Amino acid sequence: MKKPFLIFCSALLLTLQSCGIYSFTGADTGEAETFQVNFFQNNADLVEPGIDRAFTNSLQDLIQNQTSLSLVNNNGDLVFEGEITEYYIAPMSATAQNTAAQNRLTISVNVRYYNTLEPEKDFDRRFSFFYDYPAATQLVGANLETALDEIYTRLTQDIFNAALTDW
Repeated sequence: MKKPFLIFCSALLLTLQSCGIYSFTGADTGEAETFQVNFFQNNADLVEPGIDRAFTNSLQDLIQNQTSLSLVNNNGDLVFEGEITEYYIAPMSATAQNTAAQNRLTISVNVRYYNTLEPEKDFDRRFSFFYDYPAATQLVGANLETALDEIYTRLTQDIFNAALTDW
């Protein structure tokens, strides 16, 4: 009874050891143990109050939820910083009466990523995403929150993938 159990445990140990550490998110943090996300200043021409803080918090939350890294205020192994460079609304399609049928909110951020343990993975890149909505809808209150949540979700996931996955 003990011999099959020992063989099974040995096989399991070898299998797990040869595969390395697997992350369900695909994140590869290497030897990093900490990360920091510096405040993303809103430098867009059109300023929507609070989006800088909300975006910074969204990026922190995503990294905390999808990795085992600890958030620190300084001297992080992985550092994310940058600024919001664009926040604008543009008409996307017109009606027969020459009015907008649909509008698009676009937010762009410039991200500088530093991996202090593996500097070859550093990057400085622009990320952008949008949210389309009917032109008759005012982008305020719950509608604005929905738009911002969707944009933040996509932007932060794109940044996460660029920094911590090989996908």
